[in-house]
Amino acid sequence: MLTPEQIVQAGAATVQAIREAPALPLVQTNFMIKPPTAGWELGAVSSLAFGQDGLLYLLQRGAKADPIVVVDAGGNVVRSWGKGLFELPHYIRVDSDGNVWTTDAHSSVVYKFTPEGVQLLKIEVGGQVAGPSPFVGITDIAFCPDGRLFVSDGYANARVVEYTAAGHRVREWGVPGIGPGEFNLPHAIVCDASNVLYVADRENGRIQRFDPDGRFLSEWSVGKTYSLKLAGGALWAGVHGVDQPTGSPGWLVKLDRRTGKILGVVAVAEPFSMHAVEVDRDGQPLTTAKSGVLWFRPR
Repeated sequence: MLTPEQIVQAGAATVQAIREAPALPLVQTNFMIKPPTAGWELGAVSSLAFGQDGLLYLLQRGAKADPIVVVDAGGNVVRSWGKGLFELPHYIRVDSDGNVWTTDAHSSVVYKFTPEGVQLLKIEVGGQVAGPSPFVGITDIAFCPDGRLFVSDGYANARVVEYTAAGHRVREWGVPGIGPGEFNLPHAIVCDASNVLYVADRENGRIQRFDPDGRFLSEWSVGKTYSLKLAGGALWAGVHGVDQPTGSPGWLVKLDRRTGKILGVVAVAEPFSMHAVEVDRDGQPLTTAKSGVLWFRPR
């Protein structure tokens, strides 16, 4: 089991490894979202995901637009919904059937929608603990090929909660700590084609890997990890140094999903970004920014 001092040392070694890794030939560009009406304005974009229709689904926190905003490749708003459903929008994901799922970091509610915004399912995870911060609930949701759902619950708890596809709770696992299977803010979660779960153990500066029953497989020290995305056989992560405050600039890191080897990195200069990461059909990453989207394109 690592001590807090060893975590910091591992973090320093990770930053050095990232700096020595191949830089991907991509440049940061601002993806402009066009206001559909006068007075319309995005707030902080918390998460983003491509739909099977090729449209980009945004989850945002501003009061001058609906929480879920769907845009095309030109930045035009196609549709939006969700007003009144959210207290603190956190993550948005699209499953293999094209359904849209969201998590709320205050109410600890998971919603499932059709791509057009029709609500299909509501899961009340619960377990929030009152405190000075509004961040008291769940963070992300993952879908495994065998049909199981996994919700990371990181702000008030340190656990992963399993559900059936119909939203029935099965079990939970994880406790606070720094050892295997322990968490300090599990912030993002994804599941690969082999039913391996990857959990961004944010404040412990690592990604932990588990089987679907919660058995620990391995861990990779990659820095303070905010976001995860599986694409093209690789695992993308949005990270910065473990000794840096929340919202610091950092890197999008492309990892071999089996070994954790760093395949390439791209620096992200903008603060308060990397909360979520997505990858387009050409393998180019996007990430959230304070009030928009950053898209990394070839030089």
